Amino acid sequence: MGISRLANAKSKRRGRLWLAALVLILALGAAAWFSAWGQRLRGDALAGTAYGARVACSCRFVAGRSMGDCAKDKLAGMEIMRFSADEGSKSVTASVPLVAHATARFHDGYGCVLEPWEGGKHG
Repeated sequence: MGISRLANAKSKRRGRLWLAALVLILALGAAAWFSAWGQRLRGDALAGTAYGARVACSCRFVAGRSMGDCAKDKLAGMEIMRFSADEGSKSVTASVPLVAHATARFHDGYGCVLEPWEGGKHG
C-alpha cells in the first residue's frame, strides 16, 4: 500500500511538471506571436491616426463642418478610431485607444499640419 501511494505521488508530480512545461511553451509562443503582430498593429495605427487627424482637422477647420459631420468621412477600418477637436487651439486629435494617437493643428496659410512625433514614439 505504501508503494502505491509513492507511485501515485510521483505520477501526479510528473503530470504537474508536464502541465507547467506546456503552459510555459504556450506563453512563450503567444508572446512571440503578439510581439510581431503588435508591432504591425502599432505601425498601422500610427499611420491611420496621422491620416485621420489631418483629414478631420481639414474637415473641421478648413471646410467648417461639424465634427459629427466629419465622422461620416471615416474609411473602412477606421471604426475604432476616435476624434476630438480643440476649438481653442484649432486642432484635432485622432486616437486608437491604448495604441496610438496623432494631432493635427490648423495654421493660417498652411492648412492642417501634423504635430511632430516625439522621439519616434507615439501613443
